[in-house]
Parts: sequence; structure tokens; C-alpha cells
Amino acid sequence: MPPTRSRAGVPEQLGFDGMPERLFVCTPSKLGAFTDCPRRYKYAYVERPAPPKGPPWAHNSLGASVHTALKNWYGLPVGRRDPGVLPTLLKSTWVREGYRDVDQERAAYRAALGWLETYVSGLDPDDEPLGVERTVAAKTAVLALNGRADRIDSRPGPSGPEAVIVDYKTGRTGTDADDARGSMALALYAFAAQRVFRRPSYRVELHHLPTGTVAAHEHTEESLSRQVRRAEDTARDIMAAEKAVADGADPDAEFPTNPGPLCGWCDFRKVCPAGAETPAKEPWAAVSHLTP
Repeated sequence: MPPTRSRAGVPEQLGFDGMPERLFVCTPSKLGAFTDCPRRYKYAYVERPAPPKGPPWAHNSLGASVHTALKNWYGLPVGRRDPGVLPTLLKSTWVREGYRDVDQERAAYRAALGWLETYVSGLDPDDEPLGVERTVAAKTAVLALNGRADRIDSRPGPSGPEAVIVDYKTGRTGTDADDARGSMALALYAFAAQRVFRRPSYRVELHHLPTGTVAAHEHTEESLSRQVRRAEDTARDIMAAEKAVADGADPDAEFPTNPGPLCGWCDFRKVCPAGAETPAKEPWAAVSHLTP
């Protein structure tokens, strides 16, 4: 029987006893948005049309440029994977939005190129990852999960080849083993990679390009299961809130705000009463340290 639609536009399956519940279709970033702030989740994923976002962020432009340059580096034939091609790759992928002015943009470009040259010099150009910007997917009793990992390496393990999740970071602040261990997104990528590639996937790594450091964690089946249960609990909370809204509850009550320092960086600060009380960050604030 086809689904009907609730008043909130959320598909509802007409019920029969014994029918399986619908799975919550999500990405790690979608789950993370709700964990950070349910109200931001509502603006991004529930309200239609979605409220207008603020101006683009320079740090997002910088991160996207670096990520795409690395993706294209791996897309080259092995014989052309050389640091000398990076200026061309970075220029072709450069995103210009959000910077204060041309001088700041140029400083950010020079910094990004330096990070890439240092990082690539430590890579073996002959290595072929299992995936670059690779989408992996898996289902549980609650989730229909998919997500795109920056890189998935094939490395030897105690029982044969394993899949290692690599996530690039370009922010000002470095990362440590606690960040890698606590990241639900990295754990979900590993969980899904096991099913896609049919091999163990326990090691997750955060590669911080500005400092050239790697923060890593070795998961176990138990720790991956904990992160999956955490994701399922988040999904249940989201579905309960959506159902309550569909039944007539106040959307703002079901998706409350979580005021804090992140409000200044929120795309929806201007339309959120709680966020509007927090001073706004300039679009270029997170890259201002790159300007001499």
C-alpha cells in the first residue's frame, strides 16, 4: 500500500500489524545537525521552504577547495601524481566565496597550497585507495545510512586487508585521539565500509593538513556498535519529534534550541530568536589568522 502524507509532509506508511517500521534515511551530517541543535535541524531538514541561509563562510570555501584538489590528485594517472601539479589543481577547484577581500583570499590560497604540498609529499603516489570521496551505505533496524568518506585506504591487518577511514581537516584547531574516538561520523563510515567492501574496518583517522598531524583511533566491534546505537537513538528522537509535529505539536517545542558559542556560526542565526542574541561571526573570521 502506498504511503500517505502527514500534515508536516512526512511520509507515513499506512499500518498493518507486523509491518516493519520505515527506516530513517540519513547521513552522519544530518544526525550531527540534530545533536548540535534540534532547531537548526528543523530549519535545514523539516521546514519547507527552508529559511534563507546567511552568507557563505570562507572556511567552508577553503575546506572545499582543498578536499577537491586532493580528490583530483588521486584522479590523475600514477605517473602524474606529483606535488608540482598542485597549483594547477588548486586553482581549478578554488572557491572564492566568503573572504573579506582579495588579500585575504590570496593568503588563504598560499596557505592551502603549502598544506597540500607538504601533505602530498608524504603520500605514495602508487597507492590506490579503495575510494576517494566514496559514498558508503548500510542499513540497521532503524537507519538507512549513507555518507561520503574523504578517503578509504586499503591497508594490511592481522587477518588480511582492512579498510581505513581517512577524513581531512583544514580548521585552525588541531585534532587528537579523543576527536577520532568520539566521532560518530567516522564510526558510521567504518560500519558502512565493512558492509560495502566486505572486509574489516576499525581504524579511523583525522588528517589535519595545517599541522600535518594525524589523530587516529582503533575501533572494536563493541565500540562501533555503541556508535551505531547512538545514531539510532538520535534517529528515534528525530522521528518522534517529526511525528509529534505531524500530530499538531508546536514545532519549536519539539525542535528546541541549544544556545551556545556555535550560534554565532549558524547559517540560520538571523531567523532563530535564540541565535540572534549571539553576536554574529564575520564570514571570514575563521581564516583571519592566515592573513599576515
